[in-house]
Amino acid sequence: MKRIFARGDFNAFFGLMLDNVTNLVVLTGILTGVFGYPLKIIMTRMIPATALGVMIGDLVYTYMAYRLMKKEGRDDVTAMPLGLDTPSTVGITLTVLGPVYLQTKDPYLTLYVGMSVLIIMGIIKVILSFLGEYVQKYFPEAGLLGSIGGIGLALLGFYPMLDVFKLPIVGIVALGIIVYAFFARKQMPFNIPPVFAAVTLGTILFYLLPARETITATTTFGFFIPHPDYSFVKGMRLAINYLPVAIPFGILTIVGGINVNESARLAGDNYKTRNILLTEAIATLIAGFCGGVAQSTPYIGHPAYKRMGARAGYTLATGLFIGIGGMLGIVGGIVNIIPVAAVAPILIFIGFEIAEQSYVVCKDEIPAVLFAFIPSIANLVQVQVNTFMGFFGKSVADLSGDILATYKAITVLGNGFILTAMLWGSMVSFLIRKNIKGFIFTNTIMIVFTLFGLIHSINPNGSIYIPKFEINYSTSIAIGYLIFTVLSVLMIKWDKSDR
Repeated sequence: MKRIFARGDFNAFFGLMLDNVTNLVVLTGILTGVFGYPLKIIMTRMIPATALGVMIGDLVYTYMAYRLMKKEGRDDVTAMPLGLDTPSTVGITLTVLGPVYLQTKDPYLTLYVGMSVLIIMGIIKVILSFLGEYVQKYFPEAGLLGSIGGIGLALLGFYPMLDVFKLPIVGIVALGIIVYAFFARKQMPFNIPPVFAAVTLGTILFYLLPARETITATTTFGFFIPHPDYSFVKGMRLAINYLPVAIPFGILTIVGGINVNESARLAGDNYKTRNILLTEAIATLIAGFCGGVAQSTPYIGHPAYKRMGARAGYTLATGLFIGIGGMLGIVGGIVNIIPVAAVAPILIFIGFEIAEQSYVVCKDEIPAVLFAFIPSIANLVQVQVNTFMGFFGKSVADLSGDILATYKAITVLGNGFILTAMLWGSMVSFLIRKNIKGFIFTNTIMIVFTLFGLIHSINPNGSIYIPKFEINYSTSIAIGYLIFTVLSVLMIKWDKSDR
């Protein structure tokens, strides 16, 4: 029998396990701290089912590594890491779960909508696992990476920074360690893992503070066994409105999975791309059917884990710890103990890494990347404006004049922001390359999506609708895109004939 455990699996396990726990801490912190969502449902329904998806994915990846060991007759195969996708975990929490709960005040309906959105994402991922390579081939990197780069800067950079300064002693110390080790690329004393040091020291400081937030330990150990729950059907009607969020997140993890698999191949472990993608898609679907709200994805750190000397033991251990620990309430207990301020700096680092990647990879098309950032910033402003309006008991009916016009502009820019960012980045990229066919195709999609509210929805909640062929705000945006497209094509043709 080939050995699947090695000394490097210990460090790799800690890193992968903590990545997943960090996502669950942030999901819990945002839902309870920002939106006031009941902690009990998170601990007994969301976390166990989400953890089940991670367990299934990591166990399958462990088996794939073992098969590759047997096939190639070597022991140095490293399993592909799988865990919760950070951008979509934060994004779904902020743009789907939180707003639905604020709108309905029904925690169970919010859960069902989250399940439905995750199932939609899973279905998209299953389909794209057979087509993902074509999406990557024909969709400009500036659109794909620019959209996720905006999420990295706006959502993963800004929101966690707020948590850092809510508890500055805890947050700044943890942030300092992350900045020292990862931003400045300095070695920690005694080779202590930086993430471990930041979370541990931050948590210790939190409990030493004389005046601190009280973490209510509502989690009880027990058996929270995830099971198929068809109540998600009750949330499907509302979930359809969040297609502009679900579609891009599904696409991005598939494209990311292709990139990750290529990096694993270059590191020496040649996995079949379709199997890697199908595994993450099915794991996401299972989690959604059982009450999960966050999708799983192959992580980009395979070469790093391989350099640690990891084999397949770390994914086996992570899958079992997260899965079984989630069902027994252990993971929920850990999530409930660690302060958000101690893990927020990790997300800030991840966000900056994502944003930096979009610059590095697309260095010849930086204007397209920057253009793709704008919708994510608009969504950030939109969430903050709606939160403050709700706090002060204001609604759209209380606005007028230029304030109302500004609010409407923020709304249409923020609604469907991920899909908008992908299309904007691609549009500018095609324009830079003077690729007329790609430019016309992308702009046609924007026009159609605008008419149906898939992007630039004029409804405050971002819901989609059947287009009304009359002059209104939605059709005005579509007409603007149409005129811009025609003028740009004419100018591109003029520019070519002028040479």
